[in-house]
Amino acid sequence: MALNQIKQGLKQARGAAFLPFQAAAGRMRMVAHRPVRFSGVYNTYEDALTAANQRGLAGYDHDAVAGVAFEQMCRLVPWDYPVLFWLSQIRQDIRSLLDAGGHMGTKFRAFRTILPEIEALKWTVYDVPAIVKAGEKRARDEGIENLSFTSRLDGHGPCDVFLGSGLLQYLNVPLPDLLGRLAAPPKHLLLNKVALRTGKTIFTLERIGPALVPYQMRNEASFLAELEGIGYRIADRWNIPSLSHVIDTHPEYGASESAGFYCTRR
Repeated sequence: MALNQIKQGLKQARGAAFLPFQAAAGRMRMVAHRPVRFSGVYNTYEDALTAANQRGLAGYDHDAVAGVAFEQMCRLVPWDYPVLFWLSQIRQDIRSLLDAGGHMGTKFRAFRTILPEIEALKWTVYDVPAIVKAGEKRARDEGIENLSFTSRLDGHGPCDVFLGSGLLQYLNVPLPDLLGRLAAPPKHLLLNKVALRTGKTIFTLERIGPALVPYQMRNEASFLAELEGIGYRIADRWNIPSLSHVIDTHPEYGASESAGFYCTRR
């Protein structure tokens, strides 16, 4: 037992000793304009966005960003399956779904290959105006009639399911505020790819195509308390190890955890 503890301690010490070199390498790549996926650490979304504006194209709301990785996002990936499972379980209980941060309807396209019943749902995508414009055009071009788009949520609904798959790390307002814009609280929440950490909530910048986009890593305890505070019970949770991320320029903050949640209204 003591030997194992010593080995573990040595491993941790070696890792800690390597952090300054890892951080320096990440920052040198950024200064040299070489690809760095995550850079910088900021206290607020606004601070991160200000820093992004100083370095070039900032945020998601740009025509040049709308089409980035569209085909890739329309493919089913392993972390989609828990969401598909819960949609199949509650299918008879739902008529409408709000896909918040749903890009150009990528999850609608991916999910209908496995769960064709979703085509009978009223499926609405909420996203920034540039994405909404591109999504509406693509849906028209493809002849998809039961997929609608909006860039405003005030009074929207009611909706039975709120789907946020990859939404929360890019969201510029607290989740309770976003849900509070709806006409009524959704009965079901499906939140996927939520970036969490044990320390304080921080923001970094993610390189997405030509733009830098604020990316939030939430304090886990605060996030769970937030869900409970707005009246939701966590019925299921899953982890996505392959979507754990370390900030290239600040590895000392450790790796985020990526998690998914199915929540029901109390």
